[in-house]
Amino acid sequence: METGPKSSRPHPLLPTSFSDIVDFPGNEPPKILCVIDAEEEFDWSKSFSRSNDSVKTIKSQILAQRVFSRFTLVPTYAVDYPVAAKEDGYQPLREFAQSGLCEIGAQLHPWVTPPYEEEVNNVNSFAYNLPEELQRRKMAALGDVIEQNFGVKPKILRTGRYGAGRSTIGLLQEFGYEMDCSVVPGPPITQYSPDYSGAPSKPYWLGNSPRILELPVTAGLVGGLRNFQGVATSIFSSSLGETIKLPGVLARLGLLNRVRLSPEGHSLEEAKSLTRALLRDGQRVFSISYHSPSLEPGNTPYTGTARDVERFLGWLEGYLEFFMTEIGGEPATPSQIYKLAMAASPSPKRAA
Repeated sequence: METGPKSSRPHPLLPTSFSDIVDFPGNEPPKILCVIDAEEEFDWSKSFSRSNDSVKTIKSQILAQRVFSRFTLVPTYAVDYPVAAKEDGYQPLREFAQSGLCEIGAQLHPWVTPPYEEEVNNVNSFAYNLPEELQRRKMAALGDVIEQNFGVKPKILRTGRYGAGRSTIGLLQEFGYEMDCSVVPGPPITQYSPDYSGAPSKPYWLGNSPRILELPVTAGLVGGLRNFQGVATSIFSSSLGETIKLPGVLARLGLLNRVRLSPEGHSLEEAKSLTRALLRDGQRVFSISYHSPSLEPGNTPYTGTARDVERFLGWLEGYLEFFMTEIGGEPATPSQIYKLAMAASPSPKRAA
């Protein structure tokens, strides 16, 4: 059993060489996609529980869909087991999908996905800490219920809490996935999280025969110190830096800030700064991410009030306006990016 980011070896979902990173044509407009963690509501400050399986907030996704439609962006909902199994969850999203307004992917939340054999705790909330055979059976159950209630075979997977590990690539290949979106570039989020330090924010290929396209969460550093990677890594990964709250100090001074392309915990100006910085680095594909319960007040730390939800939607609208106008970008879906990556890469084999 894997028990956390203790190994000094690079994480198995990192590219093994520079040639794995997809080189998209620079004369094409930058692409923006959105992958939403479509999941049950639960109190993030409390312990995990299998009884927390309400998915009533899925109906509120219409609020964001109205924004996406204005910019002709077709989001991908990475649905977990409760969303795929309960009518409150799958019915609204199935209607969007049947109208061509979204795509459906998969998200593995182990604690609410059968079979229920493991102890429910923080460690086991990360799929990579479970035995490979149990991961396999949970992925099978998730894929089956998605096919049953959405009528589609998902082609993109996100392991809940970004908890991918050494078994993930083989399981993705086994179940016919073409893409993964579990990697968050940077040091571990918690003491039990995988360590994706050194991961690029650009799409890249994983494994062999068939290869899997990794679409990382768009994240990176902004500020005057962003090019000093050694210093930045030490600041964000050292216990001393955490103790004296150095990352927060540097962020307030505008010297160094770790930003994720998300309306959850990151301002619109931070998102714009990150986008400009990554564009200068040659990045052509960007991915917005957030959790579906944030569309109703009081379900996540990011939207405690109705006013917060309004600001959240304003972030989406403001960022897409910025990306389509100032950046000159255009909307895309993971499946479209996969086809572009196939065309841009030297004969990768298509997933079965």
